Amino acid sequence: MTWRILAVNALALFVLVAGILYLGRYKQELIHSELEAMAVQAEMYAAALSTSAVSSSDDATNRVKIEVAREMVRRLVGITGARTRLFATNGSLLADSRSIQSLGAGTIQAEQLPPPGEEDAFADIMRKLTDGILTLFEGEQPLPLYVDPPVASAADYPEVRAALAGYSRGVVRVDSEGRRVLSVSVPVARFKQVLASVMMTKSGESIENALHAVRLDILKIFVFAFGITVLLSIYLAGVITRPLNRLARAAERVRRSKNRQFAIPDLSDRRDEIGDLSTTLRDMTETLWDRMDAIERFAADVAHEIKNPLTSLRSAVETATRLKDPERQRRLMEIIAEDVQRLDRLISDISDYSRMDAELSRAESEEVDLGVLLYTLGELYNADAEGPRIRVSVPENLNVPALESRLTQVFRNLISNAITFTPEGGEVRVRAWRDKNWAVITVEDDGPGIPPGKEEAIFNRFYTERPATEKFGQHSGLGLSISKRIIAAHNGELSAQNRVVRDEVKGAVFTIRLPLD
Repeated sequence: MTWRILAVNALALFVLVAGILYLGRYKQELIHSELEAMAVQAEMYAAALSTSAVSSSDDATNRVKIEVAREMVRRLVGITGARTRLFATNGSLLADSRSIQSLGAGTIQAEQLPPPGEEDAFADIMRKLTDGILTLFEGEQPLPLYVDPPVASAADYPEVRAALAGYSRGVVRVDSEGRRVLSVSVPVARFKQVLASVMMTKSGESIENALHAVRLDILKIFVFAFGITVLLSIYLAGVITRPLNRLARAAERVRRSKNRQFAIPDLSDRRDEIGDLSTTLRDMTETLWDRMDAIERFAADVAHEIKNPLTSLRSAVETATRLKDPERQRRLMEIIAEDVQRLDRLISDISDYSRMDAELSRAESEEVDLGVLLYTLGELYNADAEGPRIRVSVPENLNVPALESRLTQVFRNLISNAITFTPEGGEVRVRAWRDKNWAVITVEDDGPGIPPGKEEAIFNRFYTERPATEKFGQHSGLGLSISKRIIAAHNGELSAQNRVVRDEVKGAVFTIRLPLD
């Protein structure tokens, strides 16, 4: 992850710097400005030449004074440092700032010397290499080759030919070493008569130096920014990866351990996503431990509940083998049959209880009309003339998202439980109404109520509190526990309390709250 963070941050920085280093537009502006400046200087030379180095004859013919022109070219060129040449209308070279014509000495070529100081060859090579690479990325079109023949003429330079035709023109070329050469040519005219052409040639080294200086400054900033990026990336990676590694190692220890000696580190004080992850992992671990504890307790409770009828069965079977009295044997067989039924009921309820969570997690909820459901159950129970009457009161269009089969199981458990405790002549009242975003359902009976302090205990597994007239073993003690778990899986609440009228307990009330959305 550290390398990935560094790569992402560095890539963004590289793209930014590459975009900044793309100086194609800036280069063209520099070249254009340099050509304009050279054109202005050339026009000044042409104006000076047309004034001082041109003579008129009696037939009104203008001629260039070659010696004067050569001297002016030699003197004026010292101001700009550009090579200046003067071409006649017939294309011949009249004057060249690099050539010094001396009587009896022929022509002497003058070359501009580089500034004093030692040249760093390695730096020059690296500069040319980097500038060349960046030039390739800029996609510049190939420039024509600049050739300086031994005997120059106007035919060798298209800009000179254009100037002799009366037009100013600038051209950019490259020499044999790949360096730019800027050239401008303007006409020397007097009274609209073109007498010659002034050609100024200058190396583009100043432009390259300017570009190189800008790129060097950008690269310096890039190196500094890259160093900061690396440090920040390492810091950011450490801030992220170190706590993640701690959480991963802790989770691995928790997975391998068989007790709670290891715990997930508490990083909630970070107040960020990693802190939320730490809190979630801690809660998940606690939930898993609680689930494991619940499974162990459930297994112990199941073993205890199954052991009782098995003990009774074993005792009855052992006794029946020794008895000779048929009547007593018949009574023992009835006990054995009741214990077998009790075991069957207990195992069925335990099986339903154990697979309930998996079923609730897989099934999808649907809109359940509480009115239709409760009125149907009321009619079903009222069909038994011997039992107490079931009175149902539910408003129309009271729908909740739920699993209809499991919700029906809850109401059947509560109504059956209320019927069991309701005395002869009493009734069971089932009511439902809306309370803001909740549907509230109550099941009331006219029985003796819930023993004091047992309002929560009655929802425990295998808890039984039955009427004295009821035969032992008719219930497994899982009905209310299953009901509470089903309601909790629907994000609802199930509670129980006594119905008290004038300080007298008149029955029990079970209240269910289910969300409407």
